[in-house]
Amino acid sequence: MRPEDLFDREMEWADLERFTATSSPGVHLGILYGRRRMGKSFMLRRLVAQRGGIYHMALEEEPGPALQRFADAVGARRGLGPGQLHVADWTEALRLALSGPEDLLVIDELPYLMTAVEGRVIPSALQSLIDASRDQRAPGPSGATHVIVCGSSLSVMSELLSGTKALRGRAELDLQLHPFDYRRTADYYSIEDPLVALRLYAILGGTPGYRDLVGTASPQSAEELTDLILHTAANPSHALFSEAEYLLREDPRIVERSLYHSLLGAVARGAHTPTAIASRIGRPATALAHALNVLQTAGLLRRREDLLRRRRPVLEIADPIVRFTDLIVDPYRPIYEDRRGREALGLADATLRTQVYGPTFEQVAREWVTRYASPETLGGSAGLVGTTVVNDSRGRSQYEVDVVALPAGQGVHDSHAQILALGEAEDSDAPRPLSDLRRLEKIRDLLVRRGYRADGATLLVFGRSGFDVTLVNEASGRTDVQLVDLERLRSGE
Repeated sequence: MRPEDLFDREMEWADLERFTATSSPGVHLGILYGRRRMGKSFMLRRLVAQRGGIYHMALEEEPGPALQRFADAVGARRGLGPGQLHVADWTEALRLALSGPEDLLVIDELPYLMTAVEGRVIPSALQSLIDASRDQRAPGPSGATHVIVCGSSLSVMSELLSGTKALRGRAELDLQLHPFDYRRTADYYSIEDPLVALRLYAILGGTPGYRDLVGTASPQSAEELTDLILHTAANPSHALFSEAEYLLREDPRIVERSLYHSLLGAVARGAHTPTAIASRIGRPATALAHALNVLQTAGLLRRREDLLRRRRPVLEIADPIVRFTDLIVDPYRPIYEDRRGREALGLADATLRTQVYGPTFEQVAREWVTRYASPETLGGSAGLVGTTVVNDSRGRSQYEVDVVALPAGQGVHDSHAQILALGEAEDSDAPRPLSDLRRLEKIRDLLVRRGYRADGATLLVFGRSGFDVTLVNEASGRTDVQLVDLERLRSGE
């Protein structure tokens, strides 16, 4: 049964239950991964507590002690004390672990074991045991045995099943834990005010583990949220103040940290292509390809592709706490370290509004269209949701479209694509005017002239502070216009 203290994660828990319920004989492999503080260990400990088995958390330690700690974990299930079970290597250790009565073995933070030469044999050893069990040549239980390996280093974990790696084709479960979205984050912190929840989401994101770092805090006003940030992400004594550095350390490939910090800072400040990033930090673009790829596979950068045009995808920061550190903390670090955090936040206020709150509101608008907007609202079921840029050659202008929704089954870069919805999302203090709708109408007309099937596209105006009366009056008499305020983003369809 799903643990009572597990928030959300219904689908992920169900996936774990289905995997461990597999009854066919042999060794069954599952892989669980995600950024640090996503709740992976929390879920796995509760899974083992319910089903029984061996749970082993790897640590950063030398190869000999690491192997013995695993042997002790296996020995404890056999009634042996620490140091009584000795194994020669990881192949023998895993064979012993899978030859007992337990039907579940969990190895948490596997990448720590694979930093040493001795631990790099673990995937090959698991491959051998899995293949032998399928051939019914392996000693051990006649029933099913389930192995789950878990880790926070996305690059290491995602490569376990790639190309010619030993475990390619062996895993039956390949599960990644993602952060909560805006709605789930608001529920997780029990925040009633949708604007306060939006601001917290923009700074801390939906990482579940940050809840433990902020205690029982549940800010219900802007003042309470500011106090929370001053005591956590803007406080040199708090773990969140250095979280961006911890995230970089998770990937063993990131050695020259100054370069990676510079790359993240350049992207956070508006350089979204390799050429622009190279210009910002003063290095050739060709010299940055590997480092940018590392940051993407590490989950620190993400690519956002134009859904309609074939052009270079833009790069953006994937984790809000990294963006907050780069834009709001680093430029004023001496002031924060002098314990004048409120002053530093005041100096960074304009940046916070335009480069943190603004992009987050656009992201939340796309989340809403993807996950919560009903087919009745959009005029159909949404498939891919993203952004695009539309050129107006006659007017010699260019329009960036915050939300583009394609119908389910529609692919990208189709010059005759059907467009389900177009959206404008502005995080402003003033109600959105009628000009927002007129802008979307012009964009829709431009797309129709270019051959896209956009004439029936629903026009979505997202307003953090609502809408003025002229826009409300016009929208009320039309079936192709939807106005989406914060309340609707928080709980509506």
